[in-house]
Formats: sequence, structure tokens, C-alpha cells
Amino acid sequence: MIAIGWVKVSVCFILSSLLVACTPVTPPHTEYDWKLPKGFPSPLVPEDNPMTTAKVVLGKTLFFDTDLSFNQSTSCASCHQPKFSFSEPKKTAVGSTGQKHRRNSQSLVNVAYNSNLTWAHSGLNTIEQQILIPMFSEDPIELGITGHENEVLLRFEKQHYAQLFKDAFEDSQASYDKIVKALASYVRSLTSFASPFDEYAYQNKDGAMTDAAKRGMELFFSEKFECFHCHGGFNFTQSSQHENQRLDLRPFHNTGLYNVDNMGAYPLSDQGLIEVTLQNTDMGKFRAPTLRNVEVSAPYMHDGSLATLDDVIEFYAAGGRGQGINNPLKSPFLTGFELQLAQKQDLIEFLQSLTDHQFLNSNLNYPPVSH
Repeated sequence: MIAIGWVKVSVCFILSSLLVACTPVTPPHTEYDWKLPKGFPSPLVPEDNPMTTAKVVLGKTLFFDTDLSFNQSTSCASCHQPKFSFSEPKKTAVGSTGQKHRRNSQSLVNVAYNSNLTWAHSGLNTIEQQILIPMFSEDPIELGITGHENEVLLRFEKQHYAQLFKDAFEDSQASYDKIVKALASYVRSLTSFASPFDEYAYQNKDGAMTDAAKRGMELFFSEKFECFHCHGGFNFTQSSQHENQRLDLRPFHNTGLYNVDNMGAYPLSDQGLIEVTLQNTDMGKFRAPTLRNVEVSAPYMHDGSLATLDDVIEFYAAGGRGQGINNPLKSPFLTGFELQLAQKQDLIEFLQSLTDHQFLNSNLNYPPVSH
């Protein structure tokens, strides 16, 4: 602490504010070991789907299995690839039929802590709810199970799956309820807290971050740059809930990406949260994603329209893009700022310090499922 003075002290105070409970909450008993670093809270888990190791193992097998798509071409991992922090390097996703989607595939890192799922839906609050969309949605089609329910389910009557289902649910019979719960358990297990930043901020390893990254961290948490207002807390997003924090901070923001009518409108192809709430003030609002492993989850924004971290920082420095700079519905934190080249480089190095290579490598060699 003494070596770097107030910067580390103030930053750690901001980050630790969501780690300390006002009232202690006892997490539900489960057999699953989260292996969280000391002081980090356990995610909230639905009472009807407690975490178990067997469910995570089954869910992982299902996640990488193309049999879960109607035409056996696509798995969950097709759009959520481990080496890209469970996102993919495409502007927007492509479903099992080849249909192009309108939104970028989000990273699944620490999704267990998200209070809201997807880019712009205030009503999707559990992973179990969200998983139903890629499985059964008809517009856009992702896995395309609708209309092929029996055909797809029969694929999971194989012997090796029967044992996995029995281990997870004490019943070898496959069902969509079990598949959803197992997938949710695996996705919930994808926690990442072993980056150089974590070593520096939470383990007092002053040498874990470079001097440039430390300077970038000071800029990130400054009132001039204001990054931390939307990307705060230990998960670098407002969309966080856990055993010590149950308050929904409504993490949706208009960043001035568009302003097609000079009155704040976004393109009709995707207008964000307003499509769900029908509230005019929610035009162009999207959820602020976590910045953990952001180095490898390009491209950025809901439509993948910013290709690099350099582009992202230039975008925020300008206070938006094009006519979006004058968007009347834009977040008050998006005022823009003067940025020197050295400062941009320092910011990028700080963002790179959030990369957890141990997490990224943990599933790279996962064996394909044999059919």
C-alpha cells in the first residue's frame, strides 16, 4: 500500500465496497467448491438448482456438444469460445441455420454475478431463463430446437449421458429441465479472479502490474475519465449481485453510439432496452458488460462496431460517435475528455492487466463429444 500511496488505497476502497456485507448472509449449502479467492462473495444460486460438481460436469459436456442444435452443426461453445473469454471474434453471432444475429456474443466470464442477462433485457435475471432463448428462439434461430424437441432430446439417451444425468440428478432420464439446469450450473461456474490486477489489488503483490498499468488504473478510477461509474466493483460492471449485494443498480446506459434522427433514436434494427420497457428514456440503452478479460473479447459494443480497445477509448474520449455525441438521451458520464497518446497506452495496459490466462486456458483442451 505504502509504495504507491493513495491511488491503490482509493481504488481498493472502491472495489471492496461491493465485497463487504452490511448484514452477513450465509450462502446456501452446496457440494460445489467455487474456489473463490479469500474475501470474494459467492454468487446467488436459485433454490431449485443448487450447484453440484456433477451438474457442472454434465453442463460442460452439453455446452460443447453440437447435438444440442437441431441440425447438429452448432454448440453453445460455437458462439462462446473459451479462448475469447467465452465470446467470439465476430461482430454479431450466427445461428445454426446461418442466420446472422443483430448482437455481439457476450463474454460469459463471471456471468454468475450478473443481475441482468443479455445486452438489453431488464426482465431476464437468471441464467436458467436466459438459456431458454438460444435453445428455443425462432427469431433469430440459434440452436433451433423448437419443432425438433423429441429428435434432439433422444440424442441424450446415450449411455455416457445416462450416467452423467444419473450423477447430477439421481435419474438417468434426459429432460429439457435437467439440460437447462446443468447448462446453467456450468455457465455459473465460469469465475475468473486470477488476473495480474487481482494479484495486485487483492493479494498485495505490487509487482504483478506494470507501472504503465498502474497509471492506467489511476486514470480509469479518476473523475476525469469516469470509467468506473459504469464498470465498477470487483466485476467491473454495474450488473452485479451476490450474497452480500442484492440491490439492482439498473446497469443499462446510452453511450451515444447513434443518433439517427438528432432526437436520440437508435437504428430500428436494434434500439436497446426500449424494446422491452417501451419507455422513451430507455432508447439506446444497453447493459455495461464486465471488463474482465476484455483484451480477448473483441469486437466491442452491442453490435460489435468497435474493433479494438484503441477504438473504444477513442470513442469514449470523443463522448460518443458522430451524431451520437449530441444524443440527448446519452449518459451524463459520457462527456468526453482530452486524451494524450501516453495516457491511452496506459489505459490499454491497465485493461490488459484484467486478463486471466489461467481462466482462458482452463477449457482450451476440452475433448470433443463423440457421437
